[in-house]
Amino acid sequence: MFKWDNFGMQIDLVTLIMAGVLLLMFILVIVLFAKISGLKNKYRGFMNGSDARSLEQAFMKKFENMDFINGKLSEIDDRLDRIDSNLLITFQKVSLIRYDAFKAGGGQLSFVLTMLNKVNDGFILNTVHSNSAEGYFSYIKEVKGGQVSVELSEEEEKSLEQALMG
Repeated sequence: MFKWDNFGMQIDLVTLIMAGVLLLMFILVIVLFAKISGLKNKYRGFMNGSDARSLEQAFMKKFENMDFINGKLSEIDDRLDRIDSNLLITFQKVSLIRYDAFKAGGGQLSFVLTMLNKVNDGFILNTVHSNSAEGYFSYIKEVKGGQVSVELSEEEEKSLEQALMG
């Protein structure tokens, strides 16, 4: 016959440890059953009133929605590309300077308007007010890459500098 005493253990201590382990395992089994029951309830709620065909329809509707959203995103990307390309040619940098052309006290009726796009191409419009009956004279100068091939007046240079600074 086998004796625990041969191993230096008391039978009462071994029985107590085994009972503790058995109680711990029993508690773990109860916890697992409760979790499985909760999962079953969630599954039943998900599947309640559903068969494979209705679930398939639900998934198909979701995929159709995703296709619609992807189509809209593609349209938005195309529109943004067109907007970006248009922004390169639109005037974004503007400067307006008023001045008295003849310093005769006639008021600041003359002006220089500079308009540049993103790559600093555009024009300088100088409108000079004359005190005589001749009225106004307008001059336009082309700007390419922020540079002008003709000589600029003081006001035109100042207007171009302001426009280049944005």
